[in-house]
This record gives sequence, C-alpha cells and structure tokens, in this order.
Amino acid sequence: MPKTLVKEKLVFGKTKGLERRKLRFATAVMIPTFTLYLVLRIIPILGTLYLSFHEWHLIRRHRPFVGLANFAKILSDTTFKTALLNTTLFAIIVVPVSIMLALLLALALKKNTRLNSFYEFAYFLPFVIPMVPVSIIWKWLYDRTYGIINYVLTAVGLNAVGWLTNPDVALFSIIIMSIWKVVGYYMVLFLVGLRDIPEEYYEAAAVDGAVGWKVFRYITFPLLKRMALYICVVATIQALNVFTQVYVMTTGTQGAPAASVRVLVYEIYQNGFRYFKMGYASAQVVVLFAIVMIASVIQFKMFKPDDY
Repeated sequence: MPKTLVKEKLVFGKTKGLERRKLRFATAVMIPTFTLYLVLRIIPILGTLYLSFHEWHLIRRHRPFVGLANFAKILSDTTFKTALLNTTLFAIIVVPVSIMLALLLALALKKNTRLNSFYEFAYFLPFVIPMVPVSIIWKWLYDRTYGIINYVLTAVGLNAVGWLTNPDVALFSIIIMSIWKVVGYYMVLFLVGLRDIPEEYYEAAAVDGAVGWKVFRYITFPLLKRMALYICVVATIQALNVFTQVYVMTTGTQGAPAASVRVLVYEIYQNGFRYFKMGYASAQVVVLFAIVMIASVIQFKMFKPDDY
C-alpha cells in the first residue's frame, strides 16, 4: 500500500475520531439542558393538555375523563368571552403602539451623540424594574384621591378621574402603563438592528438621490425585518399573557361592571386557584396557547421566507 494512501487513512481516522469526541461532548453538555427543559416545559405542557380533558377539583383525588366537555363549556362562558375580548383589545393596542414608538425612538437615537447613552438608559430603565413595584407606583399615580395625575387635573380645574375604578377607562389606564413599561426594551432591540446596517447602503442611496421616506422604505425597513419579526412575536406573546399589572393595579376592581379589566390569564388564575376547577382552567390554558400559536404563525407568514 502506498505511503501516501496510508497517511491519508490515518488523517481521516483521526479526523473521524475527533468528530466523534466532539459529538459525544456536545451530547453530554446538552443532556442536562434538555432534561431541565423537559421537566420544566414539555411535561407541564403535556400535563395541562391531559388535564383539559378531565374534570378535576384541586382538592379531590379523582379526575374523571370528560372529553371535550371543558372546551364546550368555554364556548358558553360569558366571563371567558369578556376576558378574551379585553385581552384582544389590550394586545391590539399595546403591540403596534409600543413597536411604533420604539422604532421612532430608535431612529431618533441612531446617530451617536453625547446624550445617547443617557436617553437609552432612561428609556430602558422601566423595563428593568420588576413589574410588581412598577404596577404599585402607577397604582399610586392613578389613585383618585391622592394620585398625582388627578392632583394635576384638579389643579387646572378638571374633575378627578377614577382611572382604575371607572370601567370605561380602567383597561386603557393599564394599557398606557404597559406601553411605557416595554417601549424602551423594543427601542434597544431596534437600535441593535439599525446599528448593524452598514453605512455603505446609506451612502449609495445618497448618491442615487434617495432621502427621507425612500431610504427608510427601501433600505432601513427591509434590513430590519428580522428584528421587527422577533419584536412583534415577543410583544404579542407578552400582551396575550398580561396578568401581573392587572392583578396588582386593579385588586378589588375585578368585579367592576362588565368585568372591564378581566383578562385571560386572570380568568385562568381564578378558575384554577380560587375555585379549584383545574380541569376547566387547563382547557382555558390550551385555548390561550392555541391563540398565541396562531398569532405567531400569522406574523411569520407576513414575512417572506427569505426575510428570515
């Protein structure tokens, strides 16, 4: 056998052995992560799906199989329909408004100036603060008697408003707070995407005479599509899972006329941990999961495959 062929076989064998060791190492590293994900994610999801087909009271042992009865009950549940309507309205307003504001702020802060770091910190700070203390602060701001917002209104001769007790404005008050909370985070993500666009594209556009809206339409936005898709999906999931601010800011007002601030996750929480109807609550979780999945798929379909 020629020496050259022997050397090639030895090199091939060493390379193959190295690849096997890399594969074994990667597998060993991934096993703990996959196990943790399986225990904390996959199994609970499958368990929730299983419970949705059973009637289980939390303090009872037996879980009789009821098939689709829980889902049929959802169709006639007016409270669930109200919660679904409120959650949908919340998402329809919060998602586009927060994304548009974030994009405008990112475009304004795109150029590096001395105060950019300060502005980025100021806008991003609300997102870093946990939701519970933020909700408490805004609850004080909205307070009808002691809140600073009503103090300013009465100081200029206007009537005080029950921001969190009036069913006509309660949900919109929470929407304003929620937009303020997340807009800085989305702004930072857009800034990352904007600063990743090569300046050569803008220089070439300037040579061709493109300015303003044309530059944004044909250069900036197409190159931001991947980031915009990510932000849209994340924003939609967060909006459809709204709970903490509603629970903290409106404790005691959930019984307002027409349950004006009731949302899906709060409805699930009530059924599961207050009324102990875990089977019915699990069915509602499955419905919410389906809604989130459908919304995410629609957003992916809005972008062409080569865009992501």
